[in-house]
Amino acid sequence: MSVFRKLVERVVGDGTPAGFTGTLDKEESVVAACSCRDGHLVATSLGLWVPGEDGARRIGWHLISKATWDNGELVVVEADETGEAGHAKLLTDRAPRRHALFEPGKLPQVVHARVTGSIKSRHHRDLPGGGAWFVQRKVPGQDGIVLQVRADPGTDQDAVGAVAAEVAEKIREALK
Repeated sequence: MSVFRKLVERVVGDGTPAGFTGTLDKEESVVAACSCRDGHLVATSLGLWVPGEDGARRIGWHLISKATWDNGELVVVEADETGEAGHAKLLTDRAPRRHALFEPGKLPQVVHARVTGSIKSRHHRDLPGGGAWFVQRKVPGQDGIVLQVRADPGTDQDAVGAVAAEVAEKIREALK
């Protein structure tokens, strides 16, 4: 952290709202924040902090499948890494979570920009029983790009794994 940033934070704070229960990483900086029904939403350089039963927790930008702003609510669909296929990460979406925002300010726009900015490419491929999204994303705080594969409901998981591993290997070979 730069000396200037440390000085600014000492004088004006780090941008987290009063009552925020999370602990930012050393190099993490707040981009936007607002209060919501359950606590606070805080968008940082590394992800979106959301309130939870055990306090605030950060969702990395690369693990937000979708975020929409409608009628005063930010709806966030978070993905879990549920496995690997070669060098690809297999994802499964959680149920959408709604956050009613009080005075949202620029938070919805920041969330949209960060989520879409993490996506470098995306492609849907038909597979037995459905299909899958193949998404190359930048992971905050890490070098390089990761291939994430999110299967549609009902898709043959063996087919997803085989194709994901093959695609990931082709990408690795192309980058050599």
